[in-house]
Amino acid sequence: MERSARILATKKLQPNQRQYLLNAGLSVTEADFIGIRYKPFKAEGIKGNLIFTSQNGFKAFLENNESDRYKDRKIFCVGQKTRDGIVSEGYNVIAFSDYAEELSAIIIQDFANENFTFLSGNIRRDTLPEALKKAGIVFNEIEVYETVLTPHKITSPVDGLLFFSPSGVVSYLKENNITNQVCFCIGTTTAQALQNVTENIIVANKPSIENVIIQCINYYKNY
Repeated sequence: MERSARILATKKLQPNQRQYLLNAGLSVTEADFIGIRYKPFKAEGIKGNLIFTSQNGFKAFLENNESDRYKDRKIFCVGQKTRDGIVSEGYNVIAFSDYAEELSAIIIQDFANENFTFLSGNIRRDTLPEALKKAGIVFNEIEVYETVLTPHKITSPVDGLLFFSPSGVVSYLKENNITNQVCFCIGTTTAQALQNVTENIIVANKPSIENVIIQCINYYKNY
C-alpha cells in the first residue's frame, strides 16, 4: 500500500468501529453532519401498539416521563440495533425488519386488526404510513424528534465517504462536492439520495454501520 486511502465518516463512529478502519490501514476523519433534537409530546396521544423506524425515535420516546407506562405494549421496529436498544430497556418487540417496507408487510399480514401509533421524526419516508393507510389499518402518528442538518466544509482530500442516512447526504452536499470519491451507503434509501450526484456507490449488504465499514475495508484492501 503506497498510501492510506482517506475515509470520511459523516457521523462520529464508536471507538471500536473507527479501530476496524484503522486496523485495515485506512486513514479516518469523522464529523457529525446531522444532529437530533427531541420534541416534547403528550403520551396520551399513544393509542395502540408502538412503531419505531429508528433508534432516534425510541430515544425520543424515552425522554417522556410517562414512557414506562407503555412497557406492556407491542412494539414493531426497523433495524436490529433499534430492536436491541428497545429490548434492553425492558420493552416488548413483537416484530422487526431491516426495512420499513418489510415491517409494513408484516403488520398488514399478521396484525391488520390492531391499532398503532407511529413515533417518527420530521424527516421520514412515506413508505410505512402510506402502506398502512392503503391497507386500512388504524394508526396515528406523533412526531417526537427533528433531524437538524449540521454541514461542515471538508478541505482535506478524501477517497471514500461513509453515509448513514439521506439527511447525511443532503448535509454533506451543502458544503462539499462529490467528484471521484467512492460512496459507501448504509441502505438503498441513502444510496438514492446520491443517484443524481455520482455512480460510485456501494450499498451495505445489511443496513448497519458495521456493514458499511466492512464494505469500505473490502473495497480498499488491495488499494
